[in-house]
Amino acid sequence: MIKASVSLQELRKKIYLKAKSDKTWRFWGLYVHVCKPETLRQAYKIAKVNNGAPCIDGVTFEAIEKSGLDDFLAVIRNELVSCTYMPMCNRKKEIPKEAGKVRVLGISTIKDRVVQGALKLILEPIFEADFCDGSYGYRPKRSAHAAVNKVSEAVINGMTKVIDVDLEAYFDNVEHQILLRKVAQRINDDKVMWLLKLILKANGKRGISQGSVISPLLANIYLNEVDKMLEKAKEVTSRSKYINIEYARFADDLVILVNDNYKWLTKAAYKRLIAEFEKIKVKVNKAKTKIVDLTKGDTFSFLGFVYRRVKTRNDKWAVVIIPKIKARTALLRKLKVIFARFVSRVIYLINPILRGWVNYFKIGHSSKCFCYVKSWVEKKIRRHLQRARKRHGFGWNRWISAWLYNTLGLYSDYKIRYYHA
Repeated sequence: MIKASVSLQELRKKIYLKAKSDKTWRFWGLYVHVCKPETLRQAYKIAKVNNGAPCIDGVTFEAIEKSGLDDFLAVIRNELVSCTYMPMCNRKKEIPKEAGKVRVLGISTIKDRVVQGALKLILEPIFEADFCDGSYGYRPKRSAHAAVNKVSEAVINGMTKVIDVDLEAYFDNVEHQILLRKVAQRINDDKVMWLLKLILKANGKRGISQGSVISPLLANIYLNEVDKMLEKAKEVTSRSKYINIEYARFADDLVILVNDNYKWLTKAAYKRLIAEFEKIKVKVNKAKTKIVDLTKGDTFSFLGFVYRRVKTRNDKWAVVIIPKIKARTALLRKLKVIFARFVSRVIYLINPILRGWVNYFKIGHSSKCFCYVKSWVEKKIRRHLQRARKRHGFGWNRWISAWLYNTLGLYSDYKIRYYHA
């Protein structure tokens, strides 16, 4: 299909353009590109940047590079070329959620991350050409902030009936056969399909592992028909240049917004949505899925933000978005663990956490929440410093705010920055 001399970047671009121009084309001859040293090396670089804990084999990036990266990649390539590659089971790690629940992440070996990354590098441009505008999760040049902004604009434009969708254990219930059929609609390469099936079956008969390299791409492929249905609904219900239904999806987090003037459309969209999910055996949690009316003061949440419709001083409708209380609580709980366990490295450890959290929530109306977090952190730091010197109280006079930020180096950039596309 493509000459071997073509670089990986050029190859991905050509694949994307072909997929974009011909929606029915099934790609063949891809496996050889998955096995190329250049592809495997790039997949290793991406895996190393993302870092992550060692898997059950205990192999680290440092150990690989000490013994020879070229040899490590050569072994992987030989196994792929000879079709003797066998992925290992993931190491399970439980992440606490609200109400005592946990999210189970699967931590792959570095070897398996490289293989999955190489496969993703070749498959991604094909399916990226098929994905819809309303899908934002883990896609190139797309972000959660863009999805938040799209939802905010829809509310401002009068779409005040909101279907807040909650999927029941989505990643755990993906049917492998359905997913493989969807992939096969675009892939006509037996070895690629063999490799993908191996990766899927390594951790069970159903589901895709949260935390693995290729899972976000597969999750988007699985739900792409749902996105297409919603795009079609936008098209057939539009009036001139005005749309009456909008949606945004980030992985398994989905909201649908409907114009308040078309009350029938909300029920119709919900009914059609349920039918589409049933086709792919995805369960909607009907207890948590709700239809919200923003004109009655109701709120809904999406991607960690709470949305509320308000009237401005100029008598115009606007939308306020603030961090969810449980997002703030989760941050403070994480920081408390650090304060309890460490003394000398507190600033070094909490600054990246604060920076990441603030950078995510900085696009909303988060000033009040940021002030609370900033004050809470200052108070904890003062108490921490006092205890280190075996003194009581908070040391308000001894540890002034300017000293905490200028001398100690505590993170201080809590400025709100509005999203720009």
